Amino acid sequence: MKLRHPSTSYKPRATTRAGRQARLAGFTLVDIQITMAVTVLLFASLFSSHLLGLKLNELTRSKLTASDAARNTISKLVDDIRSAKLVEVGNGTQTSFAAVASGSAQQGASIRIYPSTNTNSFVVYYRSASDSTLRRATNGAGTAKIIAQFITNAVVFASESYTGTVLTDNQNNRVISLNLQFYQIQYPIVTVGQGGLYDYYQLRTKVTRRAVE
Repeated sequence: MKLRHPSTSYKPRATTRAGRQARLAGFTLVDIQITMAVTVLLFASLFSSHLLGLKLNELTRSKLTASDAARNTISKLVDDIRSAKLVEVGNGTQTSFAAVASGSAQQGASIRIYPSTNTNSFVVYYRSASDSTLRRATNGAGTAKIIAQFITNAVVFASESYTGTVLTDNQNNRVISLNLQFYQIQYPIVTVGQGGLYDYYQLRTKVTRRAVE
C-alpha cells in the first residue's frame, strides 16, 4: 500500500470527449489574421529600409563620382600648366584651336599648353559643346580623352592677374584660372527629365607656371 503525502492533491485527468477536443484545438481565424498582419508589417519595414539604403548609396555614389572627376581634372591640368613653357587661352579643339587675340579678354572654353619651345608639341584641354564634356588631347593623339562630364558653363579657362582681373594680353606672370560648373544626377535610379533630381557642383582653381619665358 502506497502512502501519498498529505500536502499533495490529486486531480484526475480529463478523459471526456470535450476535454480531448480542447487539447487538440489549433489556431483560430483571429490568431491567423493577427500573425499575417504582423508578418506583413515586418516585411514592409524591411523593404522600406532596403529602399532607403539604395537611395543613400546612389546619392553617395554620384557625389563620389563628381569628386573623383574633379580630382582627376585638377591633378593632370595643374601638372601640365606648372611645367609648361607657354600657355594660350582660346576656343576650339586640338585640330581647330584659336587663341584669343591680344586686346581681348583672355578667356574661353579651351587652353593650349606647350611643354617646351617646340610649338609642334602641345596639349589641349577643351570643352566639347556637343556632349558637355571636358577633354584632353595631345597633338599626336587622334582621339581626345574625356576627363570630366556634364559641364554646364561655356567659359572654362581665363588668364588673370594676381588680383583676379581677367587680362587682355599674355603677361609672363599671369595666373590661369579654371572654372567648372557641372551637374550629376542625384539618384541615377530615377527617370531622367523633368522632375528629376540633380546636384550642381562648382570647381574653381588657379595655377601659375614654374617656367619663365
